[in-house]
Amino acid sequence: MTSQRVLLVIPPLTQLNTPYPSITYLTGFLQSRGIQVDQADLGIEMVLRLFSPEGLRSVFKQLHNNSDPLPKEALRMMKAEHHYLEMIGPVVSFLQGHTPDLAARLIQPGVLPQGPRFQGRRTFARSVSIPDRAKQWGTFFLEDLADLVQATITPHFALSRYAEHIGRSASSFDQIVGALADTRSLIDEWLLDLFWNHVQRTQPTLIGLSIPFPGNLYGAFLIAQSIKQHCPDLSVVIGGGYVNTELRRVSDPRVFDYVDFITLDNGERPLLSLVEHLSGLRHRGTLCRTMYRERDHVVYVDDPRLTDFSMDEIGCPTYRGLNLDRYLTILDSTNPMHRLWSEGHWNKLTVAHGCYWKQCTFCDVGLNYISRYEMTPTERLIQQIKQLITETGCRGFHFVDEAAPPAALKALALGLLERQIAIRWWGNIRFEPAFSPDLCRLLAASGCIAVTAGLEAASDRLLDQMEKGITVDQTALVAAGFKEAGILIHAYLMYGCPSETVQETIDSLERIRQLITADLIQSAFWHRFTVTAHSPVGLNPSAHGVRVLGPTFQGFAENDLEHTDRCGNTPSWIGEGLRRSLLNYLERRGLDLDVRFWFDEDVPCSAVSSKWLSRLLKNQRLDEETRMERRLVWLGGSVTSDPLGKYSRLVLRGPQNDQILRLPTPEAQWLTQLITEATPHRPAQIYPHIRDVEKGFPGTASSCNRFLASLAWKRIRSTGLVLV
Repeated sequence: MTSQRVLLVIPPLTQLNTPYPSITYLTGFLQSRGIQVDQADLGIEMVLRLFSPEGLRSVFKQLHNNSDPLPKEALRMMKAEHHYLEMIGPVVSFLQGHTPDLAARLIQPGVLPQGPRFQGRRTFARSVSIPDRAKQWGTFFLEDLADLVQATITPHFALSRYAEHIGRSASSFDQIVGALADTRSLIDEWLLDLFWNHVQRTQPTLIGLSIPFPGNLYGAFLIAQSIKQHCPDLSVVIGGGYVNTELRRVSDPRVFDYVDFITLDNGERPLLSLVEHLSGLRHRGTLCRTMYRERDHVVYVDDPRLTDFSMDEIGCPTYRGLNLDRYLTILDSTNPMHRLWSEGHWNKLTVAHGCYWKQCTFCDVGLNYISRYEMTPTERLIQQIKQLITETGCRGFHFVDEAAPPAALKALALGLLERQIAIRWWGNIRFEPAFSPDLCRLLAASGCIAVTAGLEAASDRLLDQMEKGITVDQTALVAAGFKEAGILIHAYLMYGCPSETVQETIDSLERIRQLITADLIQSAFWHRFTVTAHSPVGLNPSAHGVRVLGPTFQGFAENDLEHTDRCGNTPSWIGEGLRRSLLNYLERRGLDLDVRFWFDEDVPCSAVSSKWLSRLLKNQRLDEETRMERRLVWLGGSVTSDPLGKYSRLVLRGPQNDQILRLPTPEAQWLTQLITEATPHRPAQIYPHIRDVEKGFPGTASSCNRFLASLAWKRIRSTGLVLV
């Protein structure tokens, strides 16, 4: 048996504010199995190499030696070379959070050189703080430099992706081979230099390259190419989100000139079986969900005896080896919801693997990451939270679920409150009625600050056609509950769905306008509908009125498919109007304009009443049929009681406001006891059922019902007594 040492790498580029979680999950798992493993995020390292005095000197030196004509913007920036070199260190330090006192200086006129990204920017609203102004100006400063590199050094570079166009719709491996045959850029050389530093430090026997997005593919194969050139016997495996969706049918044997293995779906079991194989404990033919080359053919093996580990067995993600204080805040927008993706570190965890709904026709519902649904046991999730707080010192958590189940979030919220664990968290959900206003209040009390969710098309016909399982009205009511609880919402939107008409797109935009105007949605983004190979639409396009045009699979990637829609008509130009409207709406501009204003072509008038949302919120409530099956939880503070003859004066401390009640003493005593029983204070607590309330009430059933319908009870509920 040969001991193995694994190096897990995220190639450039993903996000710059916090590590992408794939390698942190796998590192934690392998360490829990006693395997030596190290991890590296080459994206942040490469960017910091560029955004340093030494890095910029190399860039400007190459530009001065360039004999080709340069863009006029580049020439202007070259004249300010000394200024950029002087300020790059302070700006990076500030965006890393090390020197917050620099904020006021960075926004003084003349302190930062201002390139094209600063042009045409609106003046800041008075509500924007000085630190936020400095973060945004610092971001523009770095984006100018990134644009300079992209325009003059390598077209591959951008702040959140690297050579993304190479990985998009790469049905043939030819374009990867061609890109790797080109002369390496300065940025490429830095990437490889950083990678080999890690190899020399850790001396691995297996390199794992995680490829979550198309913008990581080129970097991964550039690294793999370098490994095979210098250490051909060093084993290389690739996996990750892009691989799991795009590379399931790889048949071109040339791929294995660069990598030795490709693993699919959850990486824990395949990676462990691969370590066992390299250690001499497992035959290659008994690996788990793994491809390799044998006699110039691609072979796929999956030992049926190897099942996936449960959510209780995969260990805890770890950030050991990743210097979290080196990550950058990139603040393109001061929108409070947008900035969650780009500002500060978030510990990443999963409430439940897969999706409990898994019916949407546009989604990869048959693939493992969606189809295998399993909740993380609440006790296990709490342990992971505590472990990551201890390790990182950070109390911010992002739950990276496909769709976190309401029941699991309820259990998590109660667990956090019972143990008095204070965190801030956000995650992805479905807009469904199970998220009642009371559940939203419970989630907020446990630290929930925001949710993201797919509304997709704000049209009931289209939602029904895509089997989304929600209606637009339900979505609005759920959003209202989150708003009342103080929780932000980002909505994912789609246009160009099968059979969608321009009229339906315009009607959807009108509903979105009303939702944003009412502050029920704080952030949103429109995506053009795409047929994916593993979705119900992609697997049976004719059943959905779609004809797939290509691309023809040529042995490498397969996912995004070009298509025509036999029944619908949403021209591509409509996307610009949707994009333009949202950019303004989210800055609270143009909300009172007719939605047709945003389009360059003629579009029909919206058929949606301008009073749709206001009437809905006034007249409807979410379904409360299960109300009597719910339990009472007290989210408020202490309750004090002072006797006043036959009555008692109760003071109920609430999160936002206090309530003073005057009740008959028996009722006051009953209420005090009920609140005590409903107050989270210990794990596995039994909370009182609302249906059992009348059993202890000091009076008849009818008098109890009158009390539950009284103004006093409404005040108690509004103060902090929720039904969940």
